[in-house]
Amino acid sequence: MIAICPNPYRDTELNYTKRAVSLLSGAGFDSVVCPVFAENGDAVLPPDIEYGAIAELGKDCTLLIVIGGDGTILSVVRSLKGRSIPILGVNLGTKGFMTALEADEFDRILNVARGEYRLSERMMLDVSIERDGEVIYSDHALNDAVIHGYGECINITAFCNDDRMIGYSGDGVIVATPTGSTGYSMSAGGPIVEPEAAAFILTPICAHSIGAKPFVIGAQKQISVTTEKLHTRRAYLSVDGNSVLDLQSGDRMLIRRSSMQTLMARFGDKSFFEIAYEKL
Repeated sequence: MIAICPNPYRDTELNYTKRAVSLLSGAGFDSVVCPVFAENGDAVLPPDIEYGAIAELGKDCTLLIVIGGDGTILSVVRSLKGRSIPILGVNLGTKGFMTALEADEFDRILNVARGEYRLSERMMLDVSIERDGEVIYSDHALNDAVIHGYGECINITAFCNDDRMIGYSGDGVIVATPTGSTGYSMSAGGPIVEPEAAAFILTPICAHSIGAKPFVIGAQKQISVTTEKLHTRRAYLSVDGNSVLDLQSGDRMLIRRSSMQTLMARFGDKSFFEIAYEKL
């Protein structure tokens, strides 16, 4: 079984999705359509397609074809909740660093369905928030975990294990995976890291400090970030682009390497570096 996961705001009227169903059926593959972001309510979903849900996919699902962009892939990963199913991304978005195929290569999904791909293993983050010594929130991320102020500078102190790394006042901080290094972290001045590497990238956001620079840290370490002296200022936690929690003064974000990983199906001969230069 192959699941086709379209973003109906990118794949309007699910034209690419219908094409995928036809291609796979003609080659003898069973498929199910599991739309992404359809719960928003205003997406147009043609009535002549039978739909399923990513959360209900069983062990017989061997491949996810995600039609959209990087944000669509991130949403699919969250819906998988740790299940290791290879993901093939077809880019209908803008940059599409996580996607393997562009729209003009669409028919090559059949090559991937036949197993003609290599697996790219991507590390993920375990993210938790401690308040007064208790864990009040936990999550997982493929791209990044971000602490950000609501339009005001906030005080950030970051530690690697028990060693103080950096402290500053600024807009916030990003802790990214190598996969997420080409996202918000790069826009904030962080380094581009080969996505199959194992490391944390800590990138300050608009810091009011000449010494606040990005760090690349070994994935076996633990990163902690504390929000200090917020007083009347407000800050929030965002995980893979989802704003999930308002923070209080003294809250501590803990980041560890997750035991989960995301499997990306890669196709073609282009290296990550060739793709990065093309897209940037």
